[in-house]
Amino acid sequence: MKETALITGASSGIGMELARVFAREGYNLLITARREEKLRELANHLEEAFRINVICLAADLSTPESPREVYDFAVSNNLNVTVLINNAGIGDYGFFHRSDWDKTATMIDLNMRSLTHLTRLFLPDLISKQRSYIMNVASTAAFQPGPLMSVYYASKQYVLAFGEAIDNELNHTGVHVTTLCPGPVKTEFQDTANMQKSKLVDRIPMAEAEDVAEYGYKAMMKGKRVAIHGFQNKISSVIVRWLPRRLVTWSVRKLQERTP
Repeated sequence: MKETALITGASSGIGMELARVFAREGYNLLITARREEKLRELANHLEEAFRINVICLAADLSTPESPREVYDFAVSNNLNVTVLINNAGIGDYGFFHRSDWDKTATMIDLNMRSLTHLTRLFLPDLISKQRSYIMNVASTAAFQPGPLMSVYYASKQYVLAFGEAIDNELNHTGVHVTTLCPGPVKTEFQDTANMQKSKLVDRIPMAEAEDVAEYGYKAMMKGKRVAIHGFQNKISSVIVRWLPRRLVTWSVRKLQERTP
């Protein structure tokens, strides 16, 4: 049975580009996101270009029941899921005490709870395969606190720690877990997170989603546990471990502040 890659948050950005990569490599796809029309546009293009099968499942993964619905859908359709890509996630910009709690709660549910639940549901099946993969998309935000995006940075720290831990637990199985940590990427993320005037967006060069997806795929296939995209990002992730935490936090705050 042909292998299937399940990709969440596939309607745009890194998720969409990962779908292109896996389609090119001959995988069938199960792609999910909230925007069904975007998913179907992508599915039509990939099926025509690569002669693979793409199944679309519109789902809001921030709701408690959605991970189970995705898993049950895959099982009921006899999909041979050998790759799980937990890519769906959102951010929010601003002081925590002024934040919209509903959006914050959605971010917590989507970035952490849903990712964890999907992994738990699919993992026993993945372990039963001779070879399988999980990619959890985090961020270079995972390596330090993030004033003005405190919950988002904290959620990505969780994703990184969780991914490293379960990869260790799965050492003697055929499952490899990779945590992909890109820096700023040209996607819809900046708009949905209200970051348009942040210095981080305004002054730091952003990577292309296509390049991040290619890098992530190759790192995952090599069994890399933590994959940091970009030379400068790799250096920064090491430096922050040795600097005083107060200095790191202050520096991130300066980068996050809005331009005049």
